[in-house]
Amino acid sequence: MNRFRYALILCLGLLSLALSGVNSARSEMPINKGQKAGQGAMVIHSNTLEADDKKGVVIFTGEVEAKRDDFTVYCHNMTVYYEKSPAKEGTEEVAARIEKIVAIGNVRIVRAEGGTATGEKAVYYQQDEKLVLTGKPVVKQKDNSVEGDRITLFLKENRSVVESSSDKKVRAVIFPTKDKGQGL
Repeated sequence: MNRFRYALILCLGLLSLALSGVNSARSEMPINKGQKAGQGAMVIHSNTLEADDKKGVVIFTGEVEAKRDDFTVYCHNMTVYYEKSPAKEGTEEVAARIEKIVAIGNVRIVRAEGGTATGEKAVYYQQDEKLVLTGKPVVKQKDNSVEGDRITLFLKENRSVVESSSDKKVRAVIFPTKDKGQGL
């Protein structure tokens, strides 16, 4: 039983790692500060882009692919909600803070190092560093997987919660790993 618990904790940890790249997407906009060393630019491709500065929103529509060195997000629509702050004195630099990013429609997040997360909707809340997957969400790392009605990743805390409705249970499929030198 202890080995099963360890495997479950490992799987949920991998779930957090599989999606932790979403956390850093905010730093790719040149108006944000705090970019960590080694983070590359995020390149977003879509059929259309609509920006509404008054509403503080940028909408990417149609075959969206948001790619960075360590992860790629695929979806039908991606909306970035932001809030502008006054420019610094003596500069033309505009400060902005991303409030949330919403990906909708066949969402798939793929880490370069392995691991995927899928669902119909993913919402990343910048201030709380929280990612919520809904719409039949599934997180996979190799053969291991976790699924439920709602998967919430608390990225700052390296913690995740998988929830399901009362008529359906959370499902985790975990394959034990073999230690080096251990036989069949």
